[in-house]
Amino acid sequence: MPPTASLDAGPAGALPLASPAQGQRTPAAAVHHWQRESARAYGLGLAPALVVLAAITLLPLITLVVVSLTPLSLTDPAATFHFDQPAGNYAQLLQDQRFLDSLWVQAKLSSVGVLLQLLVGLGLALLLHGESRLLAGLRTFFLIPMVLPPIVVALVWKIIYTPDISPLHALLEQWGWPLRSLIANPDTALWAIVAADVWQWFPFTMLMVLAQLQMVPRDPVDAARIDGANRWQVFVYIVLPYLQRTLVVCALFRLIDSFKAFPLLYVLTNGGPGTVTEVTNFYGFIQAFNFSYWGYGSAIAVVMLAIIFVLSALISRLGKNRGDAHAR
Repeated sequence: MPPTASLDAGPAGALPLASPAQGQRTPAAAVHHWQRESARAYGLGLAPALVVLAAITLLPLITLVVVSLTPLSLTDPAATFHFDQPAGNYAQLLQDQRFLDSLWVQAKLSSVGVLLQLLVGLGLALLLHGESRLLAGLRTFFLIPMVLPPIVVALVWKIIYTPDISPLHALLEQWGWPLRSLIANPDTALWAIVAADVWQWFPFTMLMVLAQLQMVPRDPVDAARIDGANRWQVFVYIVLPYLQRTLVVCALFRLIDSFKAFPLLYVLTNGGPGTVTEVTNFYGFIQAFNFSYWGYGSAIAVVMLAIIFVLSALISRLGKNRGDAHAR
């Protein structure tokens, strides 16, 4: 007996569509399965790194925040788990004039230092942008300060700023311009720190800008020169907009690092004369390790972290808004 024709049969002579065999996936299901297995393998491969990262970042951060809520000090170890006044350290910070002064010193060091690093790095990058052996050698030479250990940089500038052994002071005295110690003078100590910090870190901006200059398209520059634009106009209206996001990234990195300018301060001035170079992180170091007020020092560190996050977010938003305006 011939098979009965199905109601869903196709045109005459056409074979009916075969349904997937048992256990055989459709293409969409196979793709979904592959994506799920790929994500699972990626997660398993990333898990050890995430565990290590959490151990060396999240755990100390949580410990820092918890300790900042206690009056912990080495003179009173029993206060480790006292949470009777969790905001006590932060309330005390608002009344600590030395802490407030350290914020102002930090603001001057960070703002002036980062601005000069950007300007010096940008200027040298523009001067050294080109293809020649001389420029390549100069670029390598200017990278030396950045690769030196911070403590070595601090010792170098300690020699420069010490009149008895400084070649700079000896040269100026020979020319009839004797100079007092810059790091012992309250009017110049902070700016001496800024000069040393700029010398060490302007190569970072220079290197980043040089890399970005390699990616600036030549067509707009050539067209502007054909239209009669001078070098300054080409830089301001064509090259600088391409460098804007790079400069924002450099400012972010250098702003964060400026809050960690500890070796220079420790070796050159130790926060002095008086407290004119005592920035916030150095004041936190004094409270935690000189006076053993670990809870109070941890609160200072938490406030510093909050300030860095806020400033970083503001700079990032500013750079993004200007980049979007330029794109429009």
